[in-house]
Amino acid sequence: MRRGLVLLAALLAPSVHAQNASTTPPVTPPTLEQVRAEMGIPSRALDLRGQRDSIGFAYRADQMARVWELSASGPSPDSLGLAPAPGVPAVICPHDDYLYAGRVYRKVLPLITAKTVVLVGVFHRYRRFAPTERLVFDPYRAWRTPDGEVPVSRLREDLLRRLPKDSWTQDAAIHDSEHSIEALVYWLRHLRPDLEIVPILVPAVGFDRLTALSDQLGAALLDALRARGQQLGRDVAVAISTDGIHYGPDFKQVVFGDGGIEAYQKALDKDLGILRGPLSGPVTTEKTRDLFATFVDPEHPTDYRWTWCGRFSVPFGLLLVERLARGNSSASANQAVAHPIAYATSVGWPELPVRELGIGATAPASLYHFVGYPAVAFTFGR
Repeated sequence: MRRGLVLLAALLAPSVHAQNASTTPPVTPPTLEQVRAEMGIPSRALDLRGQRDSIGFAYRADQMARVWELSASGPSPDSLGLAPAPGVPAVICPHDDYLYAGRVYRKVLPLITAKTVVLVGVFHRYRRFAPTERLVFDPYRAWRTPDGEVPVSRLREDLLRRLPKDSWTQDAAIHDSEHSIEALVYWLRHLRPDLEIVPILVPAVGFDRLTALSDQLGAALLDALRARGQQLGRDVAVAISTDGIHYGPDFKQVVFGDGGIEAYQKALDKDLGILRGPLSGPVTTEKTRDLFATFVDPEHPTDYRWTWCGRFSVPFGLLLVERLARGNSSASANQAVAHPIAYATSVGWPELPVRELGIGATAPASLYHFVGYPAVAFTFGR
């Protein structure tokens, strides 16, 4: 029996996850002032991006230090294979509350050693905003973190100059509404005080549009790196944000029943099948297309099939990593290879004991409401 059932006795009651509950989209997008009123620590003008979630994530340096320390404690997430050596060009990492997913963050984010990180985030609340088929960049000078400010890299402007005008937009309100990038930035800043970032949110679009956008961003990034004399992995890396399965009636995901032991085990097995299948080995467009069709109906991409919140960020990130590998200057390292390394869930592992520090849960967890946490690293080879 997997460790994923160790908390069974205490977790039989259904619950509601606030951040993914379905809502009716407003007629008009919220204003920047309205979005900032919802932030835990509001942004300051366009100078400093604040913090969306001050409940599930650390917001003080002492909290972040303690989370980092405790994330190394057992029980460890399930191991899916040996991790590559630090210095990888890209990873997939979860973004849920630290007390649930912290051990998985610890397994994957230290594999990034580059100073500059391009973050590919989930646009959870896209239904609240006007439809966009463009990549969403932020306009901020820097982002706040528990350990101090993180500047947005000048690489952002280098990319925007190289990208077609119809492939991107900059929007403070959209980035202020979203927590999927800040969750990773705080860990990366704790690991590297001189960190610089390029935050990007991925729109809810079809596979062909994701392919076009990833090709455009990949070409722009490779050209910018050549102009800077920089290398992927050594100087710049990509971090793709997603949580795995969101299971339960409030997520409208009950393919194995409303919940309980059997549903939990089947959902766990399906997530592990994804990690050992399309998220393992050589990264190809064909495998990514199949994964996209696993997550959503390709004819109606906003209709879920298997509820990973990164149903757009993960396929886009895979296409981007594949494009970057093909354009890599080394002929012996022009194939992106995925290495699944860890997996856990919100119900199968004990919480990190950080509540006394003021870090909590944005929603309870149970066998009728649980979330999966995948970790994948990428290398370039043949």
